[in-house]
Amino acid sequence: MTMSNTLQVSYTPMMNYGAAWDLQKSIVSGIDLGEQQETLLLLQHPPTYTIGSQRHPEHLLLSKEQLKQQGIELFEIDRGGDITYHGPGQLVGYPLLVLAGKEGLDLHGYLRNLEQVIINYLATYGIEASRKPEYTGVWVGNLKICAIGVKFNKCRNRRGFVTSHGFAFNIKAGIQEQGFQGIIPCGIQEFGVTSLEDCTGKVFDVGLVAEEIISFFSNVFHFDEVVKARSYSA
Repeated sequence: MTMSNTLQVSYTPMMNYGAAWDLQKSIVSGIDLGEQQETLLLLQHPPTYTIGSQRHPEHLLLSKEQLKQQGIELFEIDRGGDITYHGPGQLVGYPLLVLAGKEGLDLHGYLRNLEQVIINYLATYGIEASRKPEYTGVWVGNLKICAIGVKFNKCRNRRGFVTSHGFAFNIKAGIQEQGFQGIIPCGIQEFGVTSLEDCTGKVFDVGLVAEEIISFFSNVFHFDEVVKARSYSA
């Protein structure tokens, strides 16, 4: 995996999904042009459902009226995967990285690296997390704690791709009741979801988890330097 040694990181406590999607596109374009550093956006979203490229609208169990009543936005987006939920108490990470060369073009290797970041982080809290061969994401037993869905954006001005979208790591307890009950997450009916708090019985601040996870990300992806940027407006 070929990339620079400096990673720019920001944490935004709350950002509308549409604004974050536009921001990703802008940064991806800047990286392609060589005008911006590779970036990791860490943030939280208000209640939102996103439907990926697999397009299974039947996995959304709520009507438009119910979505409006519950204050949940819906976006059909360009990442891989099926439907998932984003909301307060979940740390979302959007790595915008250059992938170039034979190894860097391996989508599966990139996904495994994203999973490894979360697996390594959970291990520090005594949580034995793992992968399921047939599914993307990170699991604790038969419960998913982190969903992953990405896009490879073909570079126009340089060799390779720039990644976008990323991971959604459940932190706060009770997230199952918040929004996952309104969907069949990732189209998986036989397994449920869990969170860091549910697994440990401890209380976590999402912003502090974001701060902690930076070193795990930079280690897995071999960044030597991390530059912390300002939060973005919602």
